[in-house]
Amino acid sequence: MSVTDIFETMDYGPAPESAQDALQWLADRGGIAGHYINGAFAPARDDFASINPATGDKLAGVTKGTRDEVDAAVKAARKAQPAWAKSGAARARVLYAIARLMQKHSRLLAVVESLDNGKPIRESRDIDVPLAIRHFYHHAGFAQLMGSELPDREPLGVCGQIIPWNFPLLMLAWKIAPALAMGNTVVLKPAEFTSLSAMVFADICGQAGVPAGVVNIVTGDGETGAALVDSDVDKIAFTGSTEVGRIIRTATAGSGKALTLELGGKSPYIVFEDADLDSAVEGLVDAIWFNGGQVCCAGSRLLVQEGVAEDFYARLKVRMDALRIGDPLDKCVDVGAIVDQSQLDQITRKVDGCHEGEVYQAKGSLPEGGCFYPPTLITGLSSSATLMQEEIFGPVLVATTFRTPEEAVQLANNTRYGLAASVWSESLNLALDIAPKLIAGVVWVNGTNMFDAAAGFGGVRESGFGREGGWDGLGAYTKPKGKATALKPVAAAFAGDKGPKDGLDRTAKLYIGGKQARPDGGYSRNVHDKSGALLGQVPLANRKDVRNAVEAARKAGAWATTSGHLRAQILYYIAENLEARAGEFAERIDTLTGGRGGKAEVEASVQRLFTYGAWADKFDGQAHDVPIRGVALAMKEPVGVLAALCPDEAPLLGLVSVMAPALAMGNRAVLVASEAFPLAATDFYQVLDTSDVPGGAVNILTGSHAELAPVLAAHLDVEAVWSFSSSDVSTVIERESAANLKRTWVNNGLARDWAGPAGEGRAFLDAATEVKTIWIPYGEMMSTGAAY
Repeated sequence: MSVTDIFETMDYGPAPESAQDALQWLADRGGIAGHYINGAFAPARDDFASINPATGDKLAGVTKGTRDEVDAAVKAARKAQPAWAKSGAARARVLYAIARLMQKHSRLLAVVESLDNGKPIRESRDIDVPLAIRHFYHHAGFAQLMGSELPDREPLGVCGQIIPWNFPLLMLAWKIAPALAMGNTVVLKPAEFTSLSAMVFADICGQAGVPAGVVNIVTGDGETGAALVDSDVDKIAFTGSTEVGRIIRTATAGSGKALTLELGGKSPYIVFEDADLDSAVEGLVDAIWFNGGQVCCAGSRLLVQEGVAEDFYARLKVRMDALRIGDPLDKCVDVGAIVDQSQLDQITRKVDGCHEGEVYQAKGSLPEGGCFYPPTLITGLSSSATLMQEEIFGPVLVATTFRTPEEAVQLANNTRYGLAASVWSESLNLALDIAPKLIAGVVWVNGTNMFDAAAGFGGVRESGFGREGGWDGLGAYTKPKGKATALKPVAAAFAGDKGPKDGLDRTAKLYIGGKQARPDGGYSRNVHDKSGALLGQVPLANRKDVRNAVEAARKAGAWATTSGHLRAQILYYIAENLEARAGEFAERIDTLTGGRGGKAEVEASVQRLFTYGAWADKFDGQAHDVPIRGVALAMKEPVGVLAALCPDEAPLLGLVSVMAPALAMGNRAVLVASEAFPLAATDFYQVLDTSDVPGGAVNILTGSHAELAPVLAAHLDVEAVWSFSSSDVSTVIERESAANLKRTWVNNGLARDWAGPAGEGRAFLDAATEVKTIWIPYGEMMSTGAAY
């Protein structure tokens, strides 16, 4: 095309980026992507090919890591970790060096990324690489500050990290930077389709003076990833599909390995009738056609208010027709290639299988050869349509309409995912009313796809758990200092065959929905004191009782919307009413346990209630300093329905210690009382009855922890399960939680001092909350694309 033709047609002329230097870099290293272990590249094998998705040509061979090679990498990381953890200042200097060298090699990184992944060079050059660099700079600062700001935390040890193919370099940075900053060493497995930028990064690590064994990279496929999950690491961090995340959750159950999962999404993009429609169209282009729609948080589910729907669709179709599809190395191209033929086939199959709604595809021809798919819009779908519910992971936008803000929220939340959402309205009041109601880890107001190292990113529901970035992400790579001791099983203290001392029949009941309830199964067991006298019968709850308790908790959802001030007053009231009966409860605990610690346990329980009453309106979020003209608000939200198996050894204090933080943060609790000494809990619900606790906010069950734990863990309406039981239930809880990927916090058979500092504090508050990051741009603008 000549210059004259360009001026006459106003078409974009080609602006190709040369691949010569990148291809030469690969050729100089044998044309094979292989392992980087203990500070050196290992002998490479051409086990399978890395293909350029835009052309179908082979870029390089890739070594498939074996279990022995994974173990060698883990062994190197284990050996290097103690020395690496010693000095935060030294770690900071290395991380700064990595960031500077990435800047120096930024063009090489960008070209390799586009060759390997198929994304437009403008995206890899202007978004992926700068944001990856930003993460290393930002976390270098955290390394420097760890000693002073996190004095009670220490590194986990060796972290196994598995990253996807859609953002190979950026996901590498999200994983490696915080792990190294906190003193961990890493073994990272890049995706089988996109290993090349990780090889460039390994070379940079050598230049930056990263000590041998601190960063290890093992290439391969899913079998290599499975070997890493099974290896002797202390943590697994995974970004990828929900299906694989579920497999990893099951595989790591009971292993004691820390786990964070950043999984799939079906993010709503909500356009209200008062929105700037042209800006919303531009934002939508970035939301769904950025990286060819191969983005976990892509705004792939368009919800438009009915009054402007036809106008919005018309504007969107015009914009779609103007998108340029082609060679990813052409700087004029908007949409590049799909990463692999298998992914292209999956997208095609899903769209071709849709027999509902109207399909519109961007005009214009696709490049010959390569893996290309046209930008696609499917309107008129019902909320239950398969494509409205399932992740497509391609340049396909599905759409429906709504009438009222309430309906918009209902449609937006009608999904098993909860990663991100976008809200478009010129009324900030409306946008900020909607944002807290959306079940998502990230909400963008009048913008989309804004990310920064200072702001946590992650999801809820089946989009995973844990956060990456900022202060919120550091907890995933640290643990409390010190070593825990093994927890011995606690059995019922006494048996007997005598009747009650006073001749009265005291039959406790379950506490469900603010009322005493008989157990569904009709079974109870006797509880005796040390003389063998009968203290009473305690009901044995079953799965139907669990169902009833969870239903009651869900009906009490208004508790989550009450103010922290009100929750504090109720916790204070519970404390006062418990203190008024302190002598009675102390005597009961001594009688149950045969000890003399009842008075101290009651006093500690009262103080714990006051402590969490104090926290109820003070454990708030942050306004993150992100590099946009706006603010990213990290808001603390309740997890939802939280189930807990209470400690056996501290029948009252243990129950209070898990109930109080849950209530303080706005959760509804289903508590399974101490199995050994349950009558303290059944006495305690009498205190709740007189303390203005709304029905359903606290539900108390008694019975076998081993029988109730898997039921609670598998329940789809429970958002989190904690276990401090002395029964061996940690494994089954983590395994069964994979059903809906709920958060878990289990003791793995380790003891906790409930009367000491370990029995309260921020760890409980963190576990009782989710962090939602709400991005709010300032002024007459809209924001799209990553912030850095």
